[in-house]
Amino acid sequence: QVQLVESGGRLVQTGGSLRLACEASGRPFTGLAMGWFRQAPGKEREFVAAISSSGVYLHYADSAKGRFTISRDNAKSTVFLQMNSLKPEDTAVYYCAAVWGGAATTAEFYEYWGQGTLVTVSS
Repeated sequence: QVQLVESGGRLVQTGGSLRLACEASGRPFTGLAMGWFRQAPGKEREFVAAISSSGVYLHYADSAKGRFTISRDNAKSTVFLQMNSLKPEDTAVYYCAAVWGGAATTAEFYEYWGQGTLVTVSS
């Protein structure tokens, strides 16, 4: 089993920045591809960004390209999501997810999920 704990969500103003973190435990982190998803009130969960186990391959949703950066620190078993130029439409609960093997952009491929961290962007 893999346990995921997200942190870093909070209230921020439009145009501000946040860095979310997700720490994994329970199994070797280096074998896990990691993803970030988000779910806004009344909407379905959507893909934000993903990173392969090696850190070489990165994937971003169109809404995240140019503003968000996913990265990982295998020594700390942690994946990060740096979010810049935040907009009110980025308001959501952000979830970290993990899967053995290659990075995926579809939630159904992920085996493990964190509890989420709330990001609120005020206008």
